[in-house]
Amino acid sequence: MTESPPAAAARRRPRNAQATRDRILRIASKEFAARGYDGARIDAIVARCKISKNLVYHYFASKEALFLEVMERAYGAMRERQNELALTGEDPVHDMRELVLKTTQHFIDQPDFLLLLSTENLHKAVHIRKSKRISAMFNPLRNLLAEVLEKGKEKGVFRQDADWVDLYVSISGLGSYFVTNRYTLSYVLDVDLGAPERVARRPALVADMVISYLCDTGGGRGQPHD
Repeated sequence: MTESPPAAAARRRPRNAQATRDRILRIASKEFAARGYDGARIDAIVARCKISKNLVYHYFASKEALFLEVMERAYGAMRERQNELALTGEDPVHDMRELVLKTTQHFIDQPDFLLLLSTENLHKAVHIRKSKRISAMFNPLRNLLAEVLEKGKEKGVFRQDADWVDLYVSISGLGSYFVTNRYTLSYVLDVDLGAPERVARRPALVADMVISYLCDTGGGRGQPHD
């Protein structure tokens, strides 16, 4: 039987390796986010990609290798968001606010990232510890946060006892808990945390809380009041 021209053209068309890898990673990210590392199935990824399982293993040696690249890609997206920051270094309060706004907005825009972090925390970070890239991608944020904090201390606008590790944990908690627990919180609080107006004002609220804490430079903290 003679092969139809479109079928023959498709068969002869060279495979775009990078596009194929990207498609596998996008779909795998959704699978791992929805089902966790243990629940995710290569067969499900194959079915959605409409490719052979052999092709997946051609690009990724194992399920763990695929998950690790998914995590690296997720951290890379956060790094790209940080690169959008235009900080002058002249105004630590402004710079810190921008940093908090961008970080919180990223959590809102990328809820799958938080789901991936949740499944990796269940595994006590055993997979990302094998990555040579994730720490390198995260270092600029760590350094930037510490630098802005120190500049604020030097100028006397930030409290001297603020620690950058505690600060980042607090920013992450304030920015992500709203997303990761929105369904249970919506139920118990009898509100819709996914309502557009609530989502839209969340980054500014988090930034206000962080700045209020950092700019509390009064010397009377911890002293009894009359």
